[in-house]
Parts: sequence; C-alpha cells; structure tokens
Amino acid sequence: MPSLQHGRPDSGSSSSSPRRRYQGHGASKSFADAENSPLLAGPSTPVERHSSDSLEGAFEAADFLIRRDENTLAYLPSAYHSSDESHFLDFIMEKVKSTKWAHLLDRIAVDSEPGLTNAQLMLNNHDLKPVERERRKWGPWNFVGFWVSDSFNINTWMISSSMMVQPTGLSWWQSWICVWLGYAIAACFVVITGRIGATYHISFPVVSRSSFGIWGALWPVFNRAAMACIWYGVQAWIGGECVRLMISAIWPSFTNLHNGMPNSGTTTRDFLSFFIFWVLSLPAIFFPVQTIRHLFTVKAIIVPTAGISFFIWAVVRAHGVGPIIHQPNTSQGSVLVWGMVSGVMSAIANFATLIVNAPDFTRFARKPKDALWSQLITIPAGFAFTSFIGIIVSSSSVVIFHGDPIWNPLNLLQSFLDEGTHGNRAGVFFIAFAFALAQLGTNIAANSVSAGTDMTALLPRYLNIRRGGYICALVGLVMCPWNLLSSANKFTTYLSAYSVFLSSVAGVIVSDYYIVRRGYLQIKDLYSAKKNSPYYFWFGFHWRGYTAYIAGILINIVGFVGAVGKPVPAGANYIYRLNFFCGFIVAGTIYWAMCKIFPIPATSEVWMEIGDQINDPSMAYGETSSEYDEERNASATFKGGEVTENGRIDFEQ
Repeated sequence: MPSLQHGRPDSGSSSSSPRRRYQGHGASKSFADAENSPLLAGPSTPVERHSSDSLEGAFEAADFLIRRDENTLAYLPSAYHSSDESHFLDFIMEKVKSTKWAHLLDRIAVDSEPGLTNAQLMLNNHDLKPVERERRKWGPWNFVGFWVSDSFNINTWMISSSMMVQPTGLSWWQSWICVWLGYAIAACFVVITGRIGATYHISFPVVSRSSFGIWGALWPVFNRAAMACIWYGVQAWIGGECVRLMISAIWPSFTNLHNGMPNSGTTTRDFLSFFIFWVLSLPAIFFPVQTIRHLFTVKAIIVPTAGISFFIWAVVRAHGVGPIIHQPNTSQGSVLVWGMVSGVMSAIANFATLIVNAPDFTRFARKPKDALWSQLITIPAGFAFTSFIGIIVSSSSVVIFHGDPIWNPLNLLQSFLDEGTHGNRAGVFFIAFAFALAQLGTNIAANSVSAGTDMTALLPRYLNIRRGGYICALVGLVMCPWNLLSSANKFTTYLSAYSVFLSSVAGVIVSDYYIVRRGYLQIKDLYSAKKNSPYYFWFGFHWRGYTAYIAGILINIVGFVGAVGKPVPAGANYIYRLNFFCGFIVAGTIYWAMCKIFPIPATSEVWMEIGDQINDPSMAYGETSSEYDEERNASATFKGGEVTENGRIDFEQ
C-alpha cells in the first residue's frame, strides 16, 4: 500500500456556512462598512460607531465584536477564519492603511486575486501564481528558437579561447569536444529543473518554497535577483560596444568623438553607445513572457544568419580556415585531462543561472514534453555551432591581419572597420546589429526575466515581472558596469565563480522534488503562510534545506578563495575545478539524508506528479477551484485512495 505524506492545512469553515464574503485585494471592507451590515446588527445590541481614521478605533471595534454574541463571528468574512492569523488582523490593517501614504501605495499595488489575506498578499500575485491554461503558449519550436537565439552570443563565441591558450593548451577539436560535453550536461540539468515548472507551471521563487520554506526561499531568490541585475549591466555594456561599431560604420568620425568625461573610467563615445543600447532594450522588457517568445524566434533567424555570413567572410578573406585548425595540443598527461575537465566545467558554469531559473520559462510550456527534447538537443547543438564558428573565424584572423588570433568578435569587427572600405563598413554594420540583437535576447532571457520574476516574489504586492525587469535595467545602468569590466578589477572573476552558490541551490531543489517528494507538490500550500502548512517548517524557514545549502557551498569555498587570487592548498583547487558537480551533489545528498532522518510532510512514496490537473486554482484560504481538488485528484491517481486519520493518503494500485 503506497502512501502519501499529505500536509493538510486548515481550509477554513465549510462553504455551506451562511457567512458573507467580501471581495477585494486581500482585505475586508472597513469596519465602518462592516458594522452597518444587517448581519452584524443584532436586535437588542446597538451598533456603536468608532473613528475610521485611528488605530485605537480599530482595537475598540475589535473589542466590541469580541463582546458580541458568538453568532457574530459566523458572519465575518471567511478570510478572518484562520487558525494562524488574528480574526481581526485585517480590521486593524484597514485602520493602519487609512493614511495618505497607504492610499498612494494602494494605488500602485499590482492586481491580486480577490479574497486573499494580508499574509497571502506577501506570497502571491498574478505573475507568481501557476500559469493558467490560456497563457501556456510555448510549444517545442518556441524552445528551439529560444535556445538557438540564446546560444549565439559573444561569450559562447569566445569560450574555446580560454581552453586553447596556456596553461590548458588544448587543440581546437579537444576544446570543441569540451563544449559539446559541457553543454550537453548543462542541457540535462536544465531539463531536470525545468520539468518542475513545465509540470506545475510555477516559477523558480515558488519552486524554492518547497525546499527552503515559505519565507526561507527569499534568500536564494534575492541572491539570484541581485546577480541578475549586475549581469544585466555587464551584458548591456557589451551590447553598447556593438552599437558603437554600428554608429562608427555609418559615421567614422564617431570613433574620435571628444571625451567630455575623462575621470569617469569610460569615454563619452562608449557611454553614449551603452546608453543607446540600454534605452532601446527597455521596450522588450514591457512584453509578458508568454509573448516575448517572438523576439527569440526573430533572433533565431537573424543572428545565426549573420554568424554564418561572418564565417564565410573571414574564410574567404583568409583563403582558408587559418593555422589554428592545424595546431596540436601543447599539454600532455594529467595537465591535458584536467584542462579538458576545466573546459567542460566552464561550459556548465556559464549555464548555472539558466539551470536555476529554467522554471521561469518552462512554466509557460503547453505540456511537459514540449520542454524536453527541444531543449535536450538544441542546447548542445546550438552552443557547439556558435563555438565552432568562433574558432574558425579567429583562426582566419591570424592570416588576415598577420598576428595573434583575435578571439573577441567585436575586436575583429573593429579591425575590419579600420580598413575603411565601404564594403567592410556595410558588413560590420549588419554583423554588429546581429550581435546587438543577440545581446538583447541574452539579457532578456538570462537576466531581465529572471530578476523580474525574483523581485515579484520579494515584494508581490507592488512588483510584477515587468516592474521588476525595469528595476533590473535601472540597477544595470547606475552600477557603472564599465568599472567592473576594467582590466584591474577582479569582479568578473567573482561573477564567473558564482556558480558555486547556484549549484548548491539547484542541488537542494532537485533532491527535494525528485528524491524526497517524488514529484508531488501541494500547490495551494506554496502560497500559504499558515503554521500548519507543509512548507512552513520552522517560522517559514526549512532548516534542512539551509543545512544542505551551506554544506554545498563549504565544499567549494576554499577553492573559490583560490579562484580570486589567494593561496590555497592544491587539493582545494582540484575540488573547485569540479565546483558545480561538488556543490550540487553534496547539497542534494545532505538534503536527502536530513529528510530521511527527520521526515517532512507532503511527500509521496511513489512517483506522483499532479501538475497537469491544475488549471487556475484559487489561492485564497478555504477556497478551491471547482476544476482542481487536490485530495480528490490525488486519490484519483491511484484507485481506492482514502485519507486516514493521521493525515496520510493510502492508495491501492
């Protein structure tokens, strides 16, 4: 008899009760309105009026209701009937809210589902709740277009360069194998984490509540949001370099534009190019995620076409593929092996953010299978293709310009532009435009949407994905990314090493969903702050999840210190070369062990995903969508299901 550990939060009193429900964005009507209701007016007790603009009046009102006969409480809005929240919290909040600032905040609040309590308004809004069926518009070809477009970017173009130079010293084909293998492994991780979103149609912040607790999930969410904002600025600066090339191709004099900001760390020319790219990126943030897929479709057509054109142009100019193709590896033995390991891990590390935030996109999938093979095949193929073009074009640059290979495609375009011919200027403009579009798509996919989704979870009453995306863009502007990218600054090393922390988060989430819970989530409770919710744990924090998370970081922390330039033992460096695997495996294993020793509620002993039965469940306490009854659907999965007295659901297969 397989069984399901079923956390059963108090669902409120029966819907058959005659009590009256007040609709609104998370709060009841004011006490002044409520006391005028005939439901509260007793035949023998006069209704005493209290000031509607004082907190003292609220407490007096609460005391008045307490002293009324017990039948009064039966007519209060259902939101007050919670075992964990004060029956009069919303009354008091209404009095507190009756200030000018509160009215202003209420005007800028985002739309929320009617009937939510104040606690639920801190956990839910339209962009956080499960995606309803009409917004699930991503089919398999949308995911193909998404990854084809995302694979073509400047970082992927250059990824093989670090593998082929000393001390790694790989040959071109060895580095290309590393790219294939690294992104194939990364694709597996993306599919694994993305399935949670594709099945239950929830985003990363909501998924993490199952692993880290209702309030504990805010730390990994904040962590990732902060890094997404920083990366947005970095990627936007690179996009600005593309704009600089485009303008210089049209007006060559732009290259010598007077520098009016000599002490800023940048030039007027470069800042103006960056600002233009930043402004032109803003409209793309406006569109919702389910429609932004069209941007990736356009990018998937234009950008690879430009890349192939660049490839043909370079090979024709060099009359061949250049000398790098014939260059053997310069390392042997263990140095060669560890060099290839480092190459594989660098490809995975580049994908760390996308591995964690995969549910943010896959939740818009029409069905889970749409996000499976489309990603598993396209990711390694797309990134390997871009890397191959980068290798050949850079190899050709040795012959064209008689020097060292130029790995950065923007520097190579600048070299073509310096030749000054009309044909070169036209070619540079169109290819630079494609790279700018590539940077835009990458910034939206990896940073803007991720940061917007995370900020929605941090302040759901006032932020949605669109507003969060614009905050991300603003942070990317004011952080002055040119200072972070200066040659004397090691900040880019810190950014690259950040996969250490994300791997630990991914390990906990994957272990929780696939091993501990076996695919079973109680969606309504992921939006509940009740103390008896199965995801509330200890004051909203899941100590098992945090123990595993910290352990996954500690295994890599010494090597991380070495990566930023401090002397550490050689063994720590070897562990750190496997940083993503080490963090993921250690965090996942310890989480599983902790849950084995100290069991948690809402788990299944058999594989049981019920996400495809969710259409648009209500998140309000005590309200369940007529199309989704969790216990009924759960028991329907296995014939003969019954809820026992101890809260377990037993099934007969």
